[in-house]
Amino acid sequence: MIQSAVDIAQFAERLTKAWSRETSSLWSSDNPARGQCGVTSLVVQDLFGGQILKTPLQQGPHFYNLIAGRRFDFTTVQFAEPIDYEDLPSDLEEAMSDTNAVQYRALRGRLGLPVND
Repeated sequence: MIQSAVDIAQFAERLTKAWSRETSSLWSSDNPARGQCGVTSLVVQDLFGGQILKTPLQQGPHFYNLIAGRRFDFTTVQFAEPIDYEDLPSDLEEAMSDTNAVQYRALRGRLGLPVND
């Protein structure tokens, strides 16, 4: 598992470029992070380990990650207002309910990661 701050920063740059309409039906060129939280939290957990967390928002649960005791929310930029994080435990199944297998495989593929069927 990759865990250095440099690796995570480089991953964040790659992630922003990998998001697309293939990875979320809510994607738009002016807000590429929109709708990417579930699928992103799953791929982040694949690569970095840790836990998936959630915070309930008006539009539904927002998913992100806890890695080595630190919160990482790669999709927070989709929101106009700061999030009041609740850091509730979540899991793979719940985060997958926010996305689907096609979007998950698409994000892994766009990141150059192995895609298992």
